[in-house]
Amino acid sequence: MRTIPHRELRNNSSKILEEVSNGETFEITNHGKVVAVLSPPALTPYERLIAAGKVQRGTQRRNFSSIKPTIADRDPLEVLDEMRGQRDAMFDE
Repeated sequence: MRTIPHRELRNNSSKILEEVSNGETFEITNHGKVVAVLSPPALTPYERLIAAGKVQRGTQRRNFSSIKPTIADRDPLEVLDEMRGQRDAMFDE
């Protein structure tokens, strides 16, 4: 982490912002006192999963409009209630 006076940030903002976009963090001072920290934005949960190698971005576009809708033979809420009952029974044992 580098410490710079606010005057340097004002005079070299493009260069400093480029460094921030490359991962650098800056403490900004005013009259020798740290008044701000300038750092890259935090990763979203999805970006953290990608960085950890747990998921990867899709490489192809899919056309989901060709999928035909189906009519369920049971009410989805009924199925969920049944699944929740089975789950609860597992923890009651």
